Amino acid sequence: MQRAKKQAMENAEHVAEGVAAGTMSEGKLFDVATTIGDKRLDDLTVEDTTCGYCAVGCRFDLYSDGEEVLAARPADEEDAPVNGISTCVKGKFSYGFVNSDDRLTSPLVRDDDGEFRTATWDEALSRVAAGLGGIKEEHGGEALSVIASSKATNEENYLMGKFARQVLGTNSVDNCNRLCHSSTVAGLAKTFGYGAASVSMGDIEETDCYLITGSNTTEAHPVIGTRIKQNVRDGADLLVFDPREVQIAEHATQYSRVKPGYDAVWINGITRYIVNNDLQDEEFLEERTTGFEPEEEPEHDSADDRDQRTEDRDAGREAVKQAVQEFTPERVEEITGVPPEEIASAAETIAAADTCVFGWTLGLTEHSHGTENVMAMANLAAVTGNLGKPGAGVSPFRGQNNVQGGGGDMGPLPDNFPGYQDIGKDEVRAKFEKAWNCDISPEYGYYTTQMFLNDDVRGMYIIGENAALSEPGVNHAGEVLEDLDFLVVQDLFVNETAEYADVVLPACSFVEKTGTFTNTDRRVQMVKQVMEPKGDSRPDWKILQDLAGRMGREWEYDSTAEIMEEVNSLTPIYGGVTHDRIEEEGGLQWPCWDEDHPGTERLYEDEFDTDDGKAHLQAVGFSEPAETPDDEYPFSLTTGRVLYQYHTGTMTHREEGIMEYTPSDFVEIHPETAEEYGIRAGDRVEIESRRGEITVPAQVTDRVAPDNLFVPIHFAESAVNQLTDEEHLDPEAATPEFKVSAVRIRRVDDGDDGDTDALSTATREAGTGDD
Repeated sequence: MQRAKKQAMENAEHVAEGVAAGTMSEGKLFDVATTIGDKRLDDLTVEDTTCGYCAVGCRFDLYSDGEEVLAARPADEEDAPVNGISTCVKGKFSYGFVNSDDRLTSPLVRDDDGEFRTATWDEALSRVAAGLGGIKEEHGGEALSVIASSKATNEENYLMGKFARQVLGTNSVDNCNRLCHSSTVAGLAKTFGYGAASVSMGDIEETDCYLITGSNTTEAHPVIGTRIKQNVRDGADLLVFDPREVQIAEHATQYSRVKPGYDAVWINGITRYIVNNDLQDEEFLEERTTGFEPEEEPEHDSADDRDQRTEDRDAGREAVKQAVQEFTPERVEEITGVPPEEIASAAETIAAADTCVFGWTLGLTEHSHGTENVMAMANLAAVTGNLGKPGAGVSPFRGQNNVQGGGGDMGPLPDNFPGYQDIGKDEVRAKFEKAWNCDISPEYGYYTTQMFLNDDVRGMYIIGENAALSEPGVNHAGEVLEDLDFLVVQDLFVNETAEYADVVLPACSFVEKTGTFTNTDRRVQMVKQVMEPKGDSRPDWKILQDLAGRMGREWEYDSTAEIMEEVNSLTPIYGGVTHDRIEEEGGLQWPCWDEDHPGTERLYEDEFDTDDGKAHLQAVGFSEPAETPDDEYPFSLTTGRVLYQYHTGTMTHREEGIMEYTPSDFVEIHPETAEEYGIRAGDRVEIESRRGEITVPAQVTDRVAPDNLFVPIHFAESAVNQLTDEEHLDPEAATPEFKVSAVRIRRVDDGDDGDTDALSTATREAGTGDD
């Protein structure tokens, strides 16, 4: 009946349109169309907001009729400082998840029979308070951990850290940054002071040269990729070093294929060439850095002094100029496969350019020595003087929409309060103890990866993170989740992690709440509610506030603007950030010290955020992956993203149009390897590591080298992290080595000629992106 009415209305409209077209002038028709359009717009909610996918920070207007998102349209360019009129396919079209049939709209509790049933908020929160509170009372707060969410707002992530320390009494609070850019934060903080991009989008658009590694920017960060391609067309040089000939490499001045897991080697090789050919920026090094030249030894010193210097050198604190000498062109080629002429060409291109931006994502960081990789890149930027000036600097492209703000700035971290304030410092800890009216241990809590390796963690509160798929060695992660005394999951769906939960709490998506996100160039921007929460779901901050009250702490926030006021009172780099200012000024880049401060477009123009104001260059030696290929497991597997999917697929798998482009997982195999193993495109291939095995269809392509394989991260059906290593972590940042796993392959003989339909045409023909 409803369909018949709709069809009748459409027929009547078409008749009316035909009559009008035959009887009215074009001008009159335009006036009528405008009037009708304005009337229809009056019935819609339109809000300018910030995208909830990657961390580029695109802004646009969202249109809603109250039931669903109808359209995403570019905002005025002045209101969208990062993207202008650009958006990517996910930000423009992928909102089906908001109204998905399996959207979680009521709390769920697990009964004694092991099955979930719908519950009221009162029952669900009471059970959470009892479950977490009981563990705290019996085993202490240290037996509890919280995994915060880089999908949530800054204000909500601030409360997640506060809840862990004030309510639960634990410093074991962490987030997905541990699995991606925590080595970036550690490496940059150690050298320059801030673990964040030093540049703004304007610098990326106007630089003379790019060095990009471990990033298929055009797919993982399409809007940034577009800016880079435009600048390259206008004459900028683009150097791409990557194990895969990713899509951004198609636009490169020079593409160099590197052996996965040895990034510091070729970076140090470039630095060595620059130093040994006197191409370095001597003035910058002399005035603004330490750690480049060996310290002069005094003419007269004691045996103790000499012993101390020797100990310092043995500990790896030798000068960068000295340390890079072992990375000769011949050795770099032997280890990484990059020919000497390509190292020389890249070095001369960078040195000749007036400015250079050094960009990377997880291909550089997700290693057991990712922090060293980042420090080697930081050294190269400093040696060439490419910091603190327009068009120059370091730019780690962040992945999740709020991983910069929620994943770091707001302090849901085991070792830092908001603003990267060290919990081990007595004066810092005293400030937060006074503000939060609680005692806080000076001992660091567990990183996310460590939470899954320690039996003394008995309860977890996981918010907006699908750990059952995203953790390395997911088989082990599932066992840990299964064995917990109590698990509460707060999310949009009953995802793979929620299947292990005792209580599941329905949260809101970013289109259903108000707050702020911080993007990849440190820009804090507004997120605005365009729809009412679906069903009985609630914003994360309201859930946390209610739960805190049930556990003895009365929070009295009326809005996220009030939460941000508390943030800026305790967090110097956010000292001048308020909702009113963001609304009025269109975003603020931290550090923003007070309400009179304009924010900081570019870091390190005058000094670095170190005790002496200088960059502290760190000598980096040779490291190799924890697991290298051998006769038994002869291939290196790396993982990453594709354009039409996002993380573990919780959002994009519920978008029918998106799924037509990349409907399933796959493995990229070089044609020579495929021929050797009798594999054709679409054949099912078993990939096995020392930890597990998966079976996926093959994509035969020369994007990968003959001894390398690539598999995306987005599909629960295959769950590539069954293959990755959860034990060998970066010693500084505890980041797992997602980018190198030793594996073997075989064609699965299922009695046919291979399932060539398992891959869509778009997937077979389009490039696919590493993080």
